[in-house]
Amino acid sequence: MISQHAIVHQNARLGKNVEIGPFTVIGEQVEIGDDCFIGPHVVIEGHTKIGRNNKIFQFASIGAPPQDKKYAGENTGIVIGDDNFIREYCSIHCGTPQGRGITKIGNKNFLMNYVHVAHDCVLENEVVLTNNAALAGHVHLGNYVVLGGFAKILQFCTIGAYSFIAGATDVIKDVPPYVLVSGYHDGTKVYGLNLVGLRRRGFSAETLRNLKHAYNIIYRQGLTVPQAIVALEKMLAFCPEVQLFIDSLKHAKHGIVR
Repeated sequence: MISQHAIVHQNARLGKNVEIGPFTVIGEQVEIGDDCFIGPHVVIEGHTKIGRNNKIFQFASIGAPPQDKKYAGENTGIVIGDDNFIREYCSIHCGTPQGRGITKIGNKNFLMNYVHVAHDCVLENEVVLTNNAALAGHVHLGNYVVLGGFAKILQFCTIGAYSFIAGATDVIKDVPPYVLVSGYHDGTKVYGLNLVGLRRRGFSAETLRNLKHAYNIIYRQGLTVPQAIVALEKMLAFCPEVQLFIDSLKHAKHGIVR
């Protein structure tokens, strides 16, 4: 299961049924869970902990120091959950002491070719990052987020659950949940609910109607953020899904994409 041409440090911890391809390098402080596939020419280094049943393809780089001039070799790392696909030429960098200290990837995420995940990012579960999508440091992606090819997310931005970011889009503010976003830099805009994605995730017609009303409260009624939050809170009794909208508005430090 481990190629004779792989370089695996004697102190690395490998679970059961781990397959490692030729010319792959596994560092001293790496931990890999059961049933993982690590292709050829992969480098996994640093304080990196990888869960079960992950598929990591050739030329991926995981655990390298962050691209942060303040970083001075501190003991930071990466935690990756279960059932993730990490395709060719992906790069995932460890955290920084000034951030959370950990770059974290949850479960069942799909990172396509040439995706970059910078230091201190958090990807929750079932996120899809299409080819060449790039995350700057400290970005947080909620559950079921989809980023199109060449999408770019500015540092410290939060992308709400179930949202869809179109290809080649620049995101420089927080994105609320459930929405479609497209555009370039200051021209980036929200274009309604991500109805296709929400239906695929099993949202009922009634829930979609309520989320549309919540969307209109935020984007169509000319309300301030505090006023919108008050109006949204009145909907919680019959549409608890609105809570994600409320949380997004309350925690947006740099404003939201309009």
